[in-house]
Amino acid sequence: MGRTMLLRKDGPIRQQQTGMSAARYLMAPIWIAQLATGAKSFRDNPLIGSPALNARGLHAARVRLAHRLAWSRRARLARLIDPADRAAFDRDGFVEVRDFLAPDVFARLRDAAMAYRGPAREMVQGDTITRRIAFDPEALTAIPDARRLLADPRWRGLNRYVGSFDSEPLVYIQTILAHRRDGPPDPQTQFHADTFHPTVKAWLFLTDVAEEDGPFAYVPGSHRLTPERIAWEQAMSLRAAGADRLSARGSFRISAAELPDLGLPKPRRFAVPANTLIVADTFGFHARVPATRPSTRVEIWAYGRRSPFLPWVGFDPLSRPGLAERRIPWLWAARDRLSGLIGQPWQDVGRRLPGEG
Repeated sequence: MGRTMLLRKDGPIRQQQTGMSAARYLMAPIWIAQLATGAKSFRDNPLIGSPALNARGLHAARVRLAHRLAWSRRARLARLIDPADRAAFDRDGFVEVRDFLAPDVFARLRDAAMAYRGPAREMVQGDTITRRIAFDPEALTAIPDARRLLADPRWRGLNRYVGSFDSEPLVYIQTILAHRRDGPPDPQTQFHADTFHPTVKAWLFLTDVAEEDGPFAYVPGSHRLTPERIAWEQAMSLRAAGADRLSARGSFRISAAELPDLGLPKPRRFAVPANTLIVADTFGFHARVPATRPSTRVEIWAYGRRSPFLPWVGFDPLSRPGLAERRIPWLWAARDRLSGLIGQPWQDVGRRLPGEG
């Protein structure tokens, strides 16, 4: 009787274990294929997160190859930017341009963008709300100078060179609403790298950003793959699967106290006037400085990330006019449909003004 009861108790456990083994067997080809993409989660992919494989250099090899290819692509895109901008980026990992647009053009763009009530999505992180309104066909019609911005040669060249692809980034009107909810600190105030390979983000600030408002901060030179950085990446890869949620998803966090060990300087804070453009490689360590008061920061925000292992710089059909400006609504709709499987942190909040509290 005792043995029979034991078998009965163990039966569901054995069935569950068998089911898990079958699922892992079926998923194995997908996990292997993801190694050749920008997949970065150390928890969702047991190969990416394997301490045994990473001890043998898997993560470090992906990082090295991705950076070698990115700098090769950048060399082919260097003609798109001014040599001074290229030198600044290669040294620092970012380019800062004050008074980016002519004053009258900027004033028209700012006023039209701030008055545009468009379909908005919001994400809450800690005590901070991030709101995004897509530069979709409706917004581009309502804000005529937005099309001129996207066609500006310097804007286009910087986004392409830093991102290492001849590809249109996704562009939004983004609002950061700091200290608007009860909650823990915004996790974006901790220094981090977005992923293991070079990517581009750009900010054209529509409002002045004071030190008290939580400006963008960047560690100069942290985009370079130095021996110290690759050793740090290797060490992080061994424990990332069990680290904090965002590091485990492949966005490694780092403390300011660790930066000198990597031969890196103090972060630079960008408390800047409106009409300042910053374009940065967010493999470099960056963060939002914690705001010391409730504040509203509004910017034109661009983001570009393609598969890091592509050798070519172009061939992006979705960058074609007529498609590029429709990508964000398509992505939102697709994620809404798949929210039960992959989640949807960007909630539809209806039509909002960018600066609306």
